[in-house]
Amino acid sequence: MRWWDIEPVMELELQLFPEDAWSRGMYWSELAEAHPGGSRHYTVAVTEDGAIAGYAGLMAIGDESDVQTIAVADQHQGRGLGALLLTDLITESARRGCAELLLEVRVDNARAQGLYERHGFVPVGIRRGYYQPANVDALVMRLDHQTTNHTEEDHG
Repeated sequence: MRWWDIEPVMELELQLFPEDAWSRGMYWSELAEAHPGGSRHYTVAVTEDGAIAGYAGLMAIGDESDVQTIAVADQHQGRGLGALLLTDLITESARRGCAELLLEVRVDNARAQGLYERHGFVPVGIRRGYYQPANVDALVMRLDHQTTNHTEEDHG
């Protein structure tokens, strides 16, 4: 993801997360740390005609990493794009030497939870009222890089 992707990402962000969308400033701040040696890694999935179909972001500090965001446009869901984006984050987390990868997912988002489980994430807790202003709980999930071996073939 580059600075010129922020506007199309924001359009998708507002469509997919109308209640708790990130701001442009949040993306600018994240991208400021997404340089070689920085603590962030952001990627976009682009269609053949150049439209952004999905995006994902990772924060990695020390031996811990966290999925900051992952999103796929409605018309591209169910085609494996979410799995590709997640695999990119898992690979980057492991490349950076992180021992684990954490994420939060809405408790009412069974589809995303299934994706994460298929990639080796396990539930480790609940964050009450995490998603605001809707006051929806988040399921915290964890992937242990030490006990899970991931390859591109595992998730194709």
